[in-house]
Amino acid sequence: MSDTRYLDWPFFESRHVNLQRELDAWAREHVSQDAHADVDSECRALVAALGDGGWLRHAVAGATYGGAGETLDTRALCLIRETLARHSGLADFAFAMQGLGSGAISLHGTPAQKAAYLPRVARGQAIAAFALSEPEAGSDVAAMRCEARIDGDHAVLNGSKTWISNGGIADFYVVFARSGEAEGARGISAFIVDDGTPGFEIAERIEVIAPHPLARLEFHDCRIPLAQRIGGPGEGFKVAMRTLDVFRTSVAAAALGMARRALDEALHRATTRQMFKHLLADFQLTQAKLAKMATTIDSAALLTYRAAWMRDQGRNVTREAAMAKMMATEGAQQVIDAAVQLWGGRGVVSEQPVERLYREIRALRIYEGATEVQQLIIARELLKDMKG
Repeated sequence: MSDTRYLDWPFFESRHVNLQRELDAWAREHVSQDAHADVDSECRALVAALGDGGWLRHAVAGATYGGAGETLDTRALCLIRETLARHSGLADFAFAMQGLGSGAISLHGTPAQKAAYLPRVARGQAIAAFALSEPEAGSDVAAMRCEARIDGDHAVLNGSKTWISNGGIADFYVVFARSGEAEGARGISAFIVDDGTPGFEIAERIEVIAPHPLARLEFHDCRIPLAQRIGGPGEGFKVAMRTLDVFRTSVAAAALGMARRALDEALHRATTRQMFKHLLADFQLTQAKLAKMATTIDSAALLTYRAAWMRDQGRNVTREAAMAKMMATEGAQQVIDAAVQLWGGRGVVSEQPVERLYREIRALRIYEGATEVQQLIIARELLKDMKG
């Protein structure tokens, strides 16, 4: 059982504490630790279970549309992701993508768009996806080439998207494409594309070290009604960035959950493994490693929940969210690596908890802004402050 004294920190209200404890109990009963034989089927089952359990209500905004509140509660999102990630990386993925995939609709959708999609997302009856990245446009969103040509009351999409989570199993995709209102980031619009729309295809499924549904998408004269556009013409970059600002802090929380699980596994190993007629925990080198792991986790947690609390107060958290994501994901990688080392040979056996964590953490240092991008964001914000 992970240390939960952080729930006493002043960042949280009683409803957040109750949420975490109820979800932890639910996850113990409903989230499997088994190997992923069929990732697509398991992901669909997790989305359905999270919907049935009421947890996906926190991934959408608006009580009218099935949400837990009128706005997205960042602290709740973070606590849910941390708790699920401690139990299962795939369960965290299933929850997170429901939020990220529909986040643009929650934040900028029309009432008709919200009514059509958000209740089904909240119930786990529709799987969502967020299609931003391209083969030559990852961190540099303004370099995207996927085109949306306006033709009367439709947009005609042509181009590719890649590294798209839930690609191949999603019921709808929020797709960002260059619509030509201006150069660079100001000429991008966002559209909802339903699975099965003519001209849209899953071109390739992508296999990665921690199994998740992932794909490359292709659009060939794919006609989308302009009623499916999210926000105004050329507002897609703003829509994407606002969505990522909400969920970037939750990536840090997911990393925290993985790090806490790794520390739990390390403590179990250290207090049960006999070496040279002593427990592994008796050695000062082990104690030093455990101390560093615990301090890294608390440092990251403080940054994460500071950013979440600030955003829930309506404050700009560009710098704080970047700090949290950088510290939590990089720190979790170090903590998990240390746990593998303490487990020795068993730590690299396939599907052992620490081996699975070692594969799952790696992508978090890349997606939703790689560590190097977070460093640039932090520096940019610092220099902006200096200029007044």
